[in-house]
Parts: sequence; C-alpha cells; structure tokens
Amino acid sequence: MIFHPGLMNPEAPIPLGDGAFLLVEMHESRGWVCEVRKDSKRVLAKTGRPNGLAMGPDGTIWVCESMNPPSLLRMTMDGKYEQFLREGDGVEFLFPNDAVFGPDGALYMSDSGIYRPNIMKVPPEQRRNMPTDGRVFRIDTKKRTASLLARGLYFANGIAFAPDGRHLYVSTTNEGNLYRFPFKDGRLAERQLVANLLDPVKEPRFRGCDGMKFGKDGNLYVAMVWQGDVTVVTEEGKIVRRIPTHGDGPTNVCFWQEKLYVTDQGVGALEVHDI
Repeated sequence: MIFHPGLMNPEAPIPLGDGAFLLVEMHESRGWVCEVRKDSKRVLAKTGRPNGLAMGPDGTIWVCESMNPPSLLRMTMDGKYEQFLREGDGVEFLFPNDAVFGPDGALYMSDSGIYRPNIMKVPPEQRRNMPTDGRVFRIDTKKRTASLLARGLYFANGIAFAPDGRHLYVSTTNEGNLYRFPFKDGRLAERQLVANLLDPVKEPRFRGCDGMKFGKDGNLYVAMVWQGDVTVVTEEGKIVRRIPTHGDGPTNVCFWQEKLYVTDQGVGALEVHDI
C-alpha cells in the first residue's frame, strides 16, 4: 500500500512515533528534509541533496548531505541546521550516504567514495564499473571529530549494527554485496563477505543494495534499488525471502507498528507492507 505519494527520490525514513515519518527527497529540484504523514507533508529544510538520516537520543537529526558540499549536517526539528563535519582523519567526505548510532553512542557513517557529479557523467548501464573508494567513518558528536575506520568498499551504502552490537553491516551498491565488520570498542576488524544479494533471475541491469535495518525477527531487511524488492537475510547470509515493492527503486526501510515502511524512488512514495 502507498502510505504517502508524490515524493521525488525519497530516502531515509525514520518513524517519529505518532504516525509521522522523517525522510528526505534527494532530487536536486527539492533537496528537502521532510516530515510526512499519510495526508500531509512539512518541509523542514532544503539542504542541497540530503541522502541518509539518523536521529540521536536527544532528538537531533543528523543529515548525510551528499553535495553542496559533501558533509554531515546537524539539524533540529524546526529546520535549523549547520554544517558539522566535512572530513575525518584528513580524508574529505565525497558522498556521505547513510548513518547509524552504534552501541558506544557514536555515529557511524558510510561514504560511497565517489563525488556525485562524477557519477552523473557516466551512463547508467556503465555505473557498475565506476571506480569508488567507499569508506566508513566513526563520528564523535561530542568532540566534533571523525575517524576513518574502513575504506576500499565498492560504493558503500547501507549501514546497520547487529542486534547484539558485535558486528557492523555495510552494503555495497555496485556489486550487490553485504559485508560485516567485527566490532569492539569503536573499532572494526577486517571485513567479511556475508552474501551477494543480487537476484540471479532478474535482468542484468544496474541494481544493488541500498539502505537497510534489522527487524525484530533478527533478520536484516535490505532495500534493493532497481531490483524492486526488499531482500530479507539472516546475520549469517541466508536469504529468507524477497518482498516485492510497488516500484523498482526501493532506497531504504524502517519499521513502525509491526509494519515495514519503504521509501521507493521508482514510484516516488513511502510504501507500507505487512511483514
């Protein structure tokens, strides 16, 4: 079912607990961080091209701004925001993509590792072969510093901690892989390949992993952009099922009241699915 239509390249849904959701509209004609309800929308701010969102325990909104310039923004619900960081360990952000708070209270951010204007110069059918240097940063929001924890990922995208906090999962769009990093005390050990989530029966077009969240069942729900489904996978990498979406461009997911909500740029909507 379509919960809220008329969105342009929506991403990063966050339930606010009262029937409203925070999300972004990535399309350059909008570039909005919004609050949507079933029958209404309120624009908090236009930032450029926001991509991922995370909300801190104090209600602060953290925005992965992929352009203008690539940066991490700090925002409040009244729409006021500031540029918080642009680099970590001397490495400039190129494409801040998604973020999640870790068990240690720090913010962990994926960076796809390529400047977006360079992506747009390449035809869609050739983008899988683009060179990227995807990274993972740890953000200390109190000290206003970022540390580079990992790099060399092929367009790093979705990011999520396992329920027990012992592994950090990161998806890569250009190859459709799901990786995990053993996690301890704010550090990551060497990454491990969990699974490739591309559906072998689908046509060989550009598609791959996008945003993702763990469900109450302990499984990871991964939006598969341009594949048209949310792939459900165990922590060990077994694909449990694929949930078809209304459009072919699901970008991210969240859960509220035992239902799965999906931002889908293929139909420009926030969808809701029974699970």
